[in-house]
Amino acid sequence: MAGRMTRDELVSVTRESLLAAAERLFAERGVHTVANSQISEAAGQRNNAAVSYHFGTKTDVIRAIVRKHTAHMEQIRERVVADTADSTDLRDWVACIVRPVTDHLDSLGSPSWYARFCAQVMADPSLQAIMIEESAATSPSRRPLEEGLIRCLPDLPAGARLERADMARHLIIQMSVERERALADHTPLYRPTWDDTATGLIDAIVGLWQAPVTRGA
Repeated sequence: MAGRMTRDELVSVTRESLLAAAERLFAERGVHTVANSQISEAAGQRNNAAVSYHFGTKTDVIRAIVRKHTAHMEQIRERVVADTADSTDLRDWVACIVRPVTDHLDSLGSPSWYARFCAQVMADPSLQAIMIEESAATSPSRRPLEEGLIRCLPDLPAGARLERADMARHLIIQMSVERERALADHTPLYRPTWDDTATGLIDAIVGLWQAPVTRGA
């Protein structure tokens, strides 16, 4: 019959609806308070075991959500890193960290839940490790980005560099959460667009990277 989905197409649609429901519920309620049966119900699945059947454990669901989003962010990052090439301007390299995230979130439209999902996942050390692992596994642009930052900050100790990378990551996530929530709730925004939000984050993170290091404190 014309218009009837094949089994593979039906499986693909089901998986996508389950991931979308899981992402929203995890973002709104937290990862540990949401049961697989609730995800199935929110996705319109009558079978409460649909999540387990299609993905396995809750951890597997989280991995699948992260992979779905990091693939697009990596495409953006590869492009901006290639454009930045041999630049020694710290701002250019910070933009390579920030804009793949904000551009991706912009592409999702509103409402979106991925920033809030990331915040929930990053708050749990074991889940945070999964997100970092998945992001690194699909990011060939990671090495040239790190090398670019090191070229711009040759005198910054390695320990301080790692610490500030963590600070920058948390700042990007939290400000993205604030904007995502404000868009969903129709409350006032700090800046009118995701592009402007990226600019503000770049300004702040450049200052963070260039701040003096207090030794012996």
